[in-house]
Amino acid sequence: MRIVFFLLSLVALAFVGYVGIAGYFLAHGTAGLLKTGPIAAALATAEPPSDPLALGFRGDPMQALSLPFQTVTLDTPLGAAEAWLVPAAGPEAGRAIYVHGIAGAREDGYRALSILHEAGWTVLLVTYRNDEGAPASPDGSYGFGLTEWPDLEPAVTRMAPAETDRVLVVAESMGGAILGQFLKQSPLAPRVSAIALDSPAISFAAVMDHLAAAGGKPLPQVIAWTAKQVLPFKTSLTLDQAETAAAYQVFPGPLFLAHGSADRIVPIGPSQSLAAARTAPTVTLWTGADHLGSHAEDPAAYRKAFHDFLAQVKG
Repeated sequence: MRIVFFLLSLVALAFVGYVGIAGYFLAHGTAGLLKTGPIAAALATAEPPSDPLALGFRGDPMQALSLPFQTVTLDTPLGAAEAWLVPAAGPEAGRAIYVHGIAGAREDGYRALSILHEAGWTVLLVTYRNDEGAPASPDGSYGFGLTEWPDLEPAVTRMAPAETDRVLVVAESMGGAILGQFLKQSPLAPRVSAIALDSPAISFAAVMDHLAAAGGKPLPQVIAWTAKQVLPFKTSLTLDQAETAAAYQVFPGPLFLAHGSADRIVPIGPSQSLAAARTAPTVTLWTGADHLGSHAEDPAAYRKAFHDFLAQVKG
């Protein structure tokens, strides 16, 4: 009996040790990803593509799409941040703001810009804290939208200056978390009348679950749970606040949602659950693409779905 108890104790200790160590390293790695620099450095090692609609392209709207633009300055809580304002070519059908993801750039919005400009929209492509052209945050970290959302307020104020004005916001990846926090916390949220999301990071907990599963280690759910207990001690994030699906679910305006099932960064599950839970007009495009790859997988299908969404916005 003592031997059995001893062996069971060893197994329990090994289990606790394995889960604790694996969970710690997942939390440590996640905290590292939220630091400014590592992701941007990894992306910078790749050869920038020449296609302006491909992720990683760098160049202003005139260089990319031969579109006239203005560089404007937005007064964010941390200081001045640059944005590119691309006016409509003719009569203005509406106004839109583009918000990129973690370690991304304004240029990532050219896929949406190409569609919106064709449809007569004026578009503002913004920067926010820790971007090139914007102030750095004091802690040098990304906040999964919890710290960045106030930087969206001056953009909304510029594009929808009056209480009766309305604006469409296009948000991708962590931009979805930023917009979600804006919807939850900003008094300017009612000025957003339509939303377009691509691979949106609307649940930090789901991202951690996804990263744990991708690690290939046994008991990924237990490892993820452990990492979530450790992460608040390594960052300033309050995980239970880094959830925005509910804000999108009750959003009353039209919503576009594209996501790929092979996304290695943000799981598609929360997006699918969001679409199923909404009662307001919702246009979805489900693909087999990796993160932010749905447009590249089928540009025609993407553009059709986005135009269907714009028709609902107009209606």
